[in-house]
Amino acid sequence: MQVRLAYGRDGLTVDFPDDGVEVIAPRFVAGLPDETAALRSALRAPLGARPLRELVAPGDDVLIVFPDVTRPMPSARVLPVLLAELDALPPARITLLNALGAHRPNTRAELTDMLGTEVASRYRIRQHDPADRDALVNLGRTRSGREIWINRTFVEARVRILTGFIEPHFFAGFSGGPKAVMPGICGLDTILGNHGAAMIDHPDATWGETEANPVYQEMAEVADLAAPEFLLNVTLNRQRAITGVFAGDWRAAHRAGCAFVRQSAMRPVDGFYDCVVTTNAGFPLDANLYQAVKGLSAAARIVRPGGTLVLAAACTEGMRGHENFYRLLHASASPEALLAQIRGRREPQRDQWQAQILAGVLGRATVHLHSGLPEEAVRRCHLRPVEDVGAFVRAWRDRNPRGRIAVLPEGPQTIPCVQPDSGLT
Repeated sequence: MQVRLAYGRDGLTVDFPDDGVEVIAPRFVAGLPDETAALRSALRAPLGARPLRELVAPGDDVLIVFPDVTRPMPSARVLPVLLAELDALPPARITLLNALGAHRPNTRAELTDMLGTEVASRYRIRQHDPADRDALVNLGRTRSGREIWINRTFVEARVRILTGFIEPHFFAGFSGGPKAVMPGICGLDTILGNHGAAMIDHPDATWGETEANPVYQEMAEVADLAAPEFLLNVTLNRQRAITGVFAGDWRAAHRAGCAFVRQSAMRPVDGFYDCVVTTNAGFPLDANLYQAVKGLSAAARIVRPGGTLVLAAACTEGMRGHENFYRLLHASASPEALLAQIRGRREPQRDQWQAQILAGVLGRATVHLHSGLPEEAVRRCHLRPVEDVGAFVRAWRDRNPRGRIAVLPEGPQTIPCVQPDSGLT
């Protein structure tokens, strides 16, 4: 049985055993027949807010937050429609702010590719720097006492607009919505606190959960204090076509978008699997190992304790993330030691959340990786390199003729859920 995996830019076709393999993928949602018309309609008839044109007056300074290169947000198709609604303002009154969170700055070529040549050349673009305290302002503290540092340019703008796309997220529940603010344009200390070990360890800091999720709820609290006037989020299918548009008050629009994604992404299964093959949804999400942890986290939800995970992620940019991610992995003798180190520190470290989640997955299953990374680098991350995914799984099947196998060809675009009454553990 051949299955096309989302891998890099071109995909990867894998020859799996002909029987005993279950493919688990999101329910396919067709792209909107006219994306531009759908975007324009949402901007003019938003949820819980006045139309965008009515929020902006002559002389206003407008700031638009957009996702960075690690996200497949189709900004080059979305922003021109949004900016057309602001055509009463000269371009000098509009700033585009790249919501990097704790990620690296994007290159000029990446920005042009993300935004389109016309938008990138016509409008002022700023890249958020979470470590530049002079570029941040303090908005007080969260209910838990955490200091809120946020981008100064955003706060000083008269009209603040958030853009992004909604997909399942491994510890924030869903992307989009408040994530454009926190971590997108917050200070590093604020981000590190929200992504701290105790927050990540919380059982409700997981895929598809928002109401009981302490990570999401703090993000929402920060977004409320930042007070954006408008949100424009979209949803995508595996072809990166826009399937839904959600605009208006950030809470109302994001809530509607999350409900829409749940219908396609939540996939119930009748029990755990002995071997699970997953991806990180292809480029740009699988461009580095740091991001590819998400695909493993999705698969770990349905793998039997002590089972086998296989991740296919191109990792064309190597490890990426901050250097601390791979330093933590390389310096630890075992996943257990890594978890103990992270949980034992008083102050959180940059990118420790990704290492923490990976260590938790490694504590549940043996993890194999098919990628472009050198084999020694893979082993130093406590993973086992795999050259041929199909050959590996067929050999595994020969050793485990009764074992259950699942394939998540779109990785974290799917939220597989074991039914509580399945009776299988």
